[in-house]
Amino acid sequence: MQPFDVLTAVAAVLDRPNVDTDLLVPKQFLTSIERSGFGRHLFHDLRYLEDGRENPDFFLNQAPFRRARILLSGENFGCGSSREHAAWALEDFGFRVVAAPSFGDIFRNNAFNIGLLLVELPPERLRRLMDLTLAEPGRELTVDLRSQTISRPNGLTEAEFSIDPDRRERLLNGLDAIGLTLKREAAVEAYEQAHGQSWRAVLPGRS
Repeated sequence: MQPFDVLTAVAAVLDRPNVDTDLLVPKQFLTSIERSGFGRHLFHDLRYLEDGRENPDFFLNQAPFRRARILLSGENFGCGSSREHAAWALEDFGFRVVAAPSFGDIFRNNAFNIGLLLVELPPERLRRLMDLTLAEPGRELTVDLRSQTISRPNGLTEAEFSIDPDRRERLLNGLDAIGLTLKREAAVEAYEQAHGQSWRAVLPGRS
C-alpha cells in the first residue's frame, strides 16, 4: 500500500448525495478480482455516451480534471453494495482523497484497506471547498494527513478533519493488513517457537 503523507493536487467536484457503488463502477464490469484496470470504468454511465464516446459534459472528461486526485462529493458517498471494485476504480483512476460529509460503512473499510484517504467534513465546510473549486477549475488543494488539514497552495487552511489514530498511522506508513502482520513478524515467530516447545513438552517424541 502506498504511504499517504501530504498531497497537493487538482480537486474535482461531484456535487450529488448518495453516490452508490453501482454508479462508481457498474456491475457489468466486475469481471476480475485484480485491482488494476478499473479506472477506465469509473463513473461509466456518466463518463460515456451510449455509442461509447466520452460525454464532453462530464467533469472527468474535461482537461482540468483528467488529472484530479482529490474528489469532493455529497453525503453518504459509497453507499450500496459491498463491491471492493468501487474503491479500486477510484484508486486506479488516480484519486488519493475523497472528501464528503459521510460515507458508506463498507466502502469506508474497502477504501482504507487500499490506502484511499476518506475525509469527513461538515456540509458547510465542504460546500466552501466545492465553491472554491468550481469558481476556479483546476484549483489545487493540499491535503496533509499529519496535520489533518486541507489548505490552499498559499497555505491558508480551509478545513480541519479527524481520523482514527490507528488508521492514520497505517496510512502514513503504507501498512495494509499484510504489511501490518509482517511488521510483527518477529513476535509471531517467537510465539510459534514457544508454542511448538510447549506442545513438544506435552507430547514427548513429537518433532
